[in-house]
Amino acid sequence: MNDHYHIYGIGAALVDTEIEVNDEDLKAMAVAKGVMTLVDETRQAELIDYLQDHLVHSSRASGGSGANTVIAASYFGCRSFYSCKVADDENGRFYLNDIKAAGVDYPEHVTPPEGITGKCLVMVTPDAERSMNTYLGISATLSVNELDTAAVEAADYAYIEGYLVSSDTGRAAAIELRERAEKRNTLTALSLSDPAMVQFFRDGLLEMIGEGVDLLFCNKEEAMGFTGTSDLESAAQSLQDYCRSFAITCGADGALVFDGKHSYRIDAHAVKAIDSNGAGDMFAGAFLYALSQGHGYDTAGRFASLAAGKVVTQYGPRLRPEQHQQLKQEFFG
Repeated sequence: MNDHYHIYGIGAALVDTEIEVNDEDLKAMAVAKGVMTLVDETRQAELIDYLQDHLVHSSRASGGSGANTVIAASYFGCRSFYSCKVADDENGRFYLNDIKAAGVDYPEHVTPPEGITGKCLVMVTPDAERSMNTYLGISATLSVNELDTAAVEAADYAYIEGYLVSSDTGRAAAIELRERAEKRNTLTALSLSDPAMVQFFRDGLLEMIGEGVDLLFCNKEEAMGFTGTSDLESAAQSLQDYCRSFAITCGADGALVFDGKHSYRIDAHAVKAIDSNGAGDMFAGAFLYALSQGHGYDTAGRFASLAAGKVVTQYGPRLRPEQHQQLKQEFFG
């Protein structure tokens, strides 16, 4: 284990499979568009059966929102740690090897138990929108047992994936991580993750946020839903009751970031989007990387916008390792 981490993350461990569909397919499968829906193994098997003739655009990859963020930050140059839970199966071994290859440490004191590693079907429509159906598998039992106290104490940021709110043990682990971080004066960051989490689990998110996190990531829809407002400006004002700084992504309209004193409007990059899956995760990873290097929120927002704009031009939630270095060279010189 390293003696210092820029980011300690916690979140679901999911092996992603991405598939191209159209709106008619979503209707035929009764899949809610644009959000993450939790399903059981039987339901996921039904979807896979329906989709078996569709083209899979990306090979399987270790995923989960928090993992995507931490892996991106690691490839940019952060020293990173990730707490998650996988089973002792083929997907679980693949997952741990994949994040290790990305330079991310994980709790080696935990022996993967018998069970099924979580899986996510990511369905992408021609408008680049992603609709996810997730079987959490053993990830639903992620708990405080997967935390690594020494790594938490060695981190600059504790990053919490909002999806954990849907699991009682995962939510408790997220709260414990935040509390441990606060005691160590480690900065806390949390992502609201998905409009459905805000709609159905707001009270749990409030528990995870506690008295307020240092940095909150969300998109415009999540920000308005969480604060009960109907426009970006009102949402931004209300968010200050829950965090000391924030970054709100607004798709093609860029982003709005707030460093605790000043707000910055961040322009989006004009690109042809084909897959929005992972855009918010990449934004958070690039943003945290820039902060870790001592840059301000304005610079971090512009770099994050560049990285998010790049990831939506190709299939899959992650960039290739060499693309991270190319983006750093393009932006920072």
